[in-house]
Amino acid sequence: MSFVASELDKQAIKAAKALAADAVENAGNGHPGTPISLAPAAYLLYQYVMRSDPADPWWLGRDRFVLSAGHASALQYVQLFLAGYGIELEDLKRFRQSGGLLTGHPEYRHQPGVEVTTGPLGTGIAAAVGMAMEQRRLRGLLDPDAAPGESPFDHHIYVVSGDGCLQEGISYEAMSLAGTQELGNLIYLYDENRISIEDDIEIAFTEDIRARFESQGWHYQEVSWLQDDGSYVENLEALFAAFENAKAETRKPSIIKLRTIIGWPSPNKQNQGGIHGSALGASELEGLKAALGLDPTKMFDIPAEIVAATRENVAKRAQAFRSEWDPRFATWQQSHPQQAALLKRLQDGKLPADVESALPQFEPGSAIATRAASGKVINALAGVLPELWGGSADLAGSNNTAIADESSFAPADRATKAWTNVSEWGRNLHFGVREHAMAGILNGIATSGLTRPYAGTFLVFSDFMRGAVRLSALMKLPVTYVWTHDSIGVGEDGPTHQPVETLTSLRAIPNLAVVRPADGAETAYAWLEIMRRRGPAGLALSRQKLPNPARGADTGLASAKNVARGGYVLKDFGDNPAVILLATGSEVALALQAGEKLAEEGVVARVVSLPCLEWFEEQDAAYRESVLPTSIRARVSIEAGLAMPWYRYLGDAGTAVSVETFGTPASGADNFAHFGFTVENVVAKAKESLVKA
Repeated sequence: MSFVASELDKQAIKAAKALAADAVENAGNGHPGTPISLAPAAYLLYQYVMRSDPADPWWLGRDRFVLSAGHASALQYVQLFLAGYGIELEDLKRFRQSGGLLTGHPEYRHQPGVEVTTGPLGTGIAAAVGMAMEQRRLRGLLDPDAAPGESPFDHHIYVVSGDGCLQEGISYEAMSLAGTQELGNLIYLYDENRISIEDDIEIAFTEDIRARFESQGWHYQEVSWLQDDGSYVENLEALFAAFENAKAETRKPSIIKLRTIIGWPSPNKQNQGGIHGSALGASELEGLKAALGLDPTKMFDIPAEIVAATRENVAKRAQAFRSEWDPRFATWQQSHPQQAALLKRLQDGKLPADVESALPQFEPGSAIATRAASGKVINALAGVLPELWGGSADLAGSNNTAIADESSFAPADRATKAWTNVSEWGRNLHFGVREHAMAGILNGIATSGLTRPYAGTFLVFSDFMRGAVRLSALMKLPVTYVWTHDSIGVGEDGPTHQPVETLTSLRAIPNLAVVRPADGAETAYAWLEIMRRRGPAGLALSRQKLPNPARGADTGLASAKNVARGGYVLKDFGDNPAVILLATGSEVALALQAGEKLAEEGVVARVVSLPCLEWFEEQDAAYRESVLPTSIRARVSIEAGLAMPWYRYLGDAGTAVSVETFGTPASGADNFAHFGFTVENVVAKAKESLVKA
């Protein structure tokens, strides 16, 4: 299949360059360079390469487009305008302005046609890898027997970036895994213009790109618009051929390195750092339009016939795609009724009615680490939630993330002596030691909303993931982080592995639920609530075994179902409590022991388990008052981390048992004693608070 650009295509590309420059100029700020010089490539993708349907932006059969270089958002917005995604000229005129639709970086579920929020460089590449992985997983889950290219669930993921994304470590992590996974549905267009904000990247980035990607298992192609004689030719025919070659390569992810001149044909600022992130200025903008053969005095000027033609072209292609895909999908529904019912449930965002009955039961009086309890919950839920899948950053045995008797997600020849059951659409993910990419990949998986991914590592290493975790929270994606080894209880590994400030810093991220369950029962109901809520959540789980007490009316301990409310009265040690002991995780058992000791000394305590402060804060004021009555001013918070999150509950009479320094290289038990996590200290703190109250 070949392509020859028509005169209308050439005029539309010129208009796209000018529109992008006008949008940035009108805003007074932004990034015009790449949207100008890469406009031909983006036009080619939207008009002639990708499968899309602007009338149905979330059409299941569409190809996905990710602009990892999110600062170049005008590039995508102009193409969405030309393709008919509901973005109009007035929206471009309000680019990067308060109340406008078109924000400085593409935002998920905000602009039509935007698949994922991008901006932090490299994160879009990781998300695209996740999308490619999920496409393969869904194919295996819903239509495993179809011939390659014949399933309604087959599609490609296109990702575009510049030089900056390749300099970020997350891109290396994600692309390395993509090569290992042989993601033949992933096509990456690398805009090599060799200019960043600090100008020529030779000062900081000199890699052999071909060697890098071929060593990672990628299919590699080059197209250069910069000719050997110094001339510049935007050869769309060569680029189209490269895209066709990439689509034909089904066993490797593909990279097309496209050599461009940033800002071309801007007369004075092309190929300079200044055009990367600043408006052109009136004189240079006029010069650009003159170089394009456009009227330099006009802003946002594009002939109506060009807009009509480009929208008609995309609409006709969409009609052709749908006329082939819709019957294929209908046939699949008829021949795969069970899978069709599953897809309908996933699209509706519902859980099976009996999901709660699948939760494991933990023997009262036994002891179990919450990381181990989590593993049992994952395996129990896996039986009723085929959409649940995940893994860890090389810590499956420690994080307890593996689903027993399920295959690993990898090409069949990747089997090892430890992981013998391998399938290209398996369920157990192996991310390797790539925490940041792992979180970014989870984001890409979760953007469809069809599967429920999770991933694990030690809680202290969540710092390596933070940029991508923040994006999952920003997008409110249904991802679950399994963070184990959650406190100074880690012990002998020492302060490098003992999280102290980590819970506090994670709780500072809006929209992220941080859940620290106290025992096996709370762990089970925490997982259930996370599945029900469909938002980003992180489980902070213990390495050490914790008591699993009996619950119910005859025991005095409230049901763990109350985890759904974030916090609840676990036990009152009598009528009219005088002091409240607030705790999470492993410290809840300590609070119960201290409550008993206080009762022996004639002080009535209330023990409140607060596994998730975010969920608790969502409850109405009456419920929160019933758990933490303002009349009870004596309070002690007990958590093996910073006290900072607890001051909102402690008031002027409360006090905290906390860890305000880094940990020590001692056993977990010695650490807890060293930092005052003892019955004697909690009782003493309660008495101090009673005096203040």
